Amino acid sequence: MEYVGYFAAMIIGIALGLIGGGGSILTVPILVYLFNIDPETATSYSLFVVGVTALVGSYRYFNLGYLKLRQAAYFGLPSIISLLLMRNILMPIIPESLFVIGQTMISKSVLIMLIFALLMIAASYSMIKKSSGSSADDSLPDFRKLVMVGFIIGIIIGFLGAGGGFLIIPALLIFGKLSMKQSVGTSLLIIAVNSLIGFGGDLVSGLEIKGMLLVIILIMAIIGMFIGTIISKRINGAALKPAFGWFILLMGSYIIIKELFFH
Repeated sequence: MEYVGYFAAMIIGIALGLIGGGGSILTVPILVYLFNIDPETATSYSLFVVGVTALVGSYRYFNLGYLKLRQAAYFGLPSIISLLLMRNILMPIIPESLFVIGQTMISKSVLIMLIFALLMIAASYSMIKKSSGSSADDSLPDFRKLVMVGFIIGIIIGFLGAGGGFLIIPALLIFGKLSMKQSVGTSLLIIAVNSLIGFGGDLVSGLEIKGMLLVIILIMAIIGMFIGTIISKRINGAALKPAFGWFILLMGSYIIIKELFFH
């Protein structure tokens, strides 16, 4: 299963390279189901893998002129604050056993996976539906709403250990008034900074890591990132988004069934 997991880690990078998001939402399920890492630790590992991979991708978009630092700062700074608040203060006080549904005990680990699955299903809808917002909006950015949305999404990123590209990109399109390519590049920078700061906070809190495993997964994800960026020059990433959305939908549904009925 580890070899399957390494191949799946490459898919994380490919997705990030092609559409600037989506790959990060696969990381926690891959770590949990293919590498048998408990969900809470998997959220920390995910922050590291996604953070470094997104940082590599954001450099490419910066060179192409698609990275907008002002929108990144207005969105990124409040999301960093809420992310650290969630991981260092709120996560430790959430009890391990929460409540019972039928015969299933809903623990913190199960709750993480269920919320993850619900967000995957929600994200799949935005990927599957046709979007007309591929060009930049001429109106001015709404920086106040960008700050508020950034704070909310930071909480989600902190709890789930996901990069949040599937949430960040729509926010940058709607409130940041960026084009799709600008949103992808700016999203990768925000994902990188948020994820690496969150992982650093976990290390300070005493996280124990499997260094070799993380390095191998990271290398495979970065290889996938380069493959994704090469493919993106030949294939329209937007055309692949619906197919990836259906894959995310199926995976989210599988997680819900597994956690509720076969946990």
